[in-house]
Amino acid sequence: MSEWLPETPRTLAFPTAAYVTLAGADWLASASPHPDEMHALWATRPAAPSVLPCGTAFDVINAPALFGRRMVDRLWSDGPGSGPVAAHRGRILLFAAPGTAQRLPALLGWEEWAAAVPPLLCHGSGDAVTVPPLHPCRGATETPPANDLFPAAEEPSAPAGSRWLVAPDVRDPWLPGPDVLLWACVRAARSVAGPEQETAAQHPVSALSLG
Repeated sequence: MSEWLPETPRTLAFPTAAYVTLAGADWLASASPHPDEMHALWATRPAAPSVLPCGTAFDVINAPALFGRRMVDRLWSDGPGSGPVAAHRGRILLFAAPGTAQRLPALLGWEEWAAAVPPLLCHGSGDAVTVPPLHPCRGATETPPANDLFPAAEEPSAPAGSRWLVAPDVRDPWLPGPDVLLWACVRAARSVAGPEQETAAQHPVSALSLG
């Protein structure tokens, strides 16, 4: 399991755009049954969050801030990268391929490291999520980043915010599926346990082979 990596769909240069492009907005709007209304809302209220349904254009895996941060770190340092990622009210929203919300909990159930993974909120068909504004609020105070991936404003001790960490920038973004996010969950959980326990727990058979 620990040595398995999905095929890399794109380069590993971490995207730092904090705002959604026009193509990215088209993709987000495609999740709504009324995309034109979403575009009209964003045109009149560009700095306001909006609510979009899951299950068609994307699912969302909603993780606690610290664990979600570790997942994204792993995805970009050792894996294929991520799809769009947002921070909202102290949690990390990882946009995933449709169907992931249903499949990921079942895969985690087969993993011996599942107990080390904090409860994840998996939003799929029939659910909706709040997404950050397309653009950062004008006049917001700039804060020096704590590291390359997560600014200081997204640290667990900082006030909760709503912003894009990896903003949608194309009309058809690559989205990780349940196998990729399972890998990220397990690697993040092992990193918490420490390198010695992580090495001792490596085994050739995993939930991926059972699923």
